[in-house]
Amino acid sequence: QVQLVESGGGLVQAGGSLRLSCAASGSTVSTYAMGWFRQAPGKDREFVAGINWSAGSTVYADSVKGRFTISRDNAKNTVYLQMNILKPEDTAVYYCAREKAPYYSVSNNRYAYDRWGQGTQVTVSS
Repeated sequence: QVQLVESGGGLVQAGGSLRLSCAASGSTVSTYAMGWFRQAPGKDREFVAGINWSAGSTVYADSVKGRFTISRDNAKNTVYLQMNILKPEDTAVYYCAREKAPYYSVSNNRYAYDRWGQGTQVTVSS
């Protein structure tokens, strides 16, 4: 019955930065891999970044490598996405998600995740 709530989205100019937060409640997510996905209008939901349960492994989409950083603070039951050098093509609704079972390797497949937040809008202007 874990609930995920994203925050930190907003409007930013190209080249700027935003930090998204995903706060989990109702149950700990400390033993689960977590991921960030995004969905732009007219496009499928796509993987952005993922982190395993111990934070020892991270995976990024090619489009965000070197610009975005995923991290987690299990003591706070929270996952973060630091987004730097933002581009207009980063504009999307960003979703936080938890994998279906604990101790799995981080996946870039949306169907590996079974708990989703409501999303937070990120808009990057040129």
